[in-house]
Amino acid sequence: MSLVNPITTWYQTNSMNNLSSSRFRSVQVFCFLPHPLKNNKLPISFFSPNPTKKFISAILTKEQEQDSKSISQDETIFDFKAYMIDKACSVNKALENAVLLKEPLIIHESMRYSLLAGGKRVRPMLCIAAGELVGGDEFTAMPAACAVEMIHTMSLIHDDLPCMDNDDLRRGKPTNHKVFGENVAVLAGDALLSFAFEHMATATQGVSSDRMVRMVGELAKCVGSEGLVAGQIVDIFSEGLSDVGLEHLEYIHIHKTAVLLEASVVIGAISGGANDEEIAKLRKFSRCIGLLFQVVDDILDVTKSSQQLGKTAGKDLVADKMTYPKLLGIEKSRELAEKLNREAREQLVGFDPEKAAPLIALTNYIAYRNN
Repeated sequence: MSLVNPITTWYQTNSMNNLSSSRFRSVQVFCFLPHPLKNNKLPISFFSPNPTKKFISAILTKEQEQDSKSISQDETIFDFKAYMIDKACSVNKALENAVLLKEPLIIHESMRYSLLAGGKRVRPMLCIAAGELVGGDEFTAMPAACAVEMIHTMSLIHDDLPCMDNDDLRRGKPTNHKVFGENVAVLAGDALLSFAFEHMATATQGVSSDRMVRMVGELAKCVGSEGLVAGQIVDIFSEGLSDVGLEHLEYIHIHKTAVLLEASVVIGAISGGANDEEIAKLRKFSRCIGLLFQVVDDILDVTKSSQQLGKTAGKDLVADKMTYPKLLGIEKSRELAEKLNREAREQLVGFDPEKAAPLIALTNYIAYRNN
């Protein structure tokens, strides 16, 4: 399916010297959205995907303040912080039960060391939330949610190896190869990759065989030579290049970062019974948040410390990698993040607002996270 190129479209219409005042004002509206973790008692309507909603900005006019006071007292309140804690606990428990300590002991210890090291569990949450959005439930989506987290963990273990990013710190702890050695770390990543498919295929209940085949195909494609691996290989051979443009950078991050977020959302939706139209909208939504995740990651890499991030800060700069701040500057990168955030939320228009609330809040969380 052909998707609109969100970054290239933005870049072509928002050059440094041609940013119209009307466009600039529309960007500013979204610059002041509240951080959902710090404002977790706001009504769902505050995080509405509809950009015309009067209380979409935290900077309210007097008329907007009056409108916000008149919100019905019985309107559903979405507690995003409680949602994140609840889903993270459920995912952590499911992951611990999925990968048990057994022989050969060292490989399972290595797998569990990285898999259970914490993290935000954004991908499993997206998977579960997408399933619930279209009528599914957490129980049905959980094996798929665990599978995407296993694959994500595999990618982190392999990314940190000396032959790749050569990193010593991940999630505030020594990286896998620093604890178990490079040989075990490689095999632990391999084992997590294969087990992800086994677990999703054997532990999922209540999903038809046709839908399961579709889920397996979706997940496999996102990891392979035209997915995550494609992004990684182009990233490796782009280090030190001075003529990397926006489309080249976007290719890297669509494949290296966005594809797994996309797969998380799409397989969750498939497990929940989504139709093709719903899947198409959620695919575009996830493509936007995937790029958003990377833009924010690049900004944090140059604005936060290693202690704040829980991983080595400034490593892209040291490796002379092309990043969004390096190509566009910090402020233009932030404007791009706001645009991607807005476009992602627009894809959720038409879904049940209460069921869409977790995805809207997760999108804002990705946009305004601090690590």
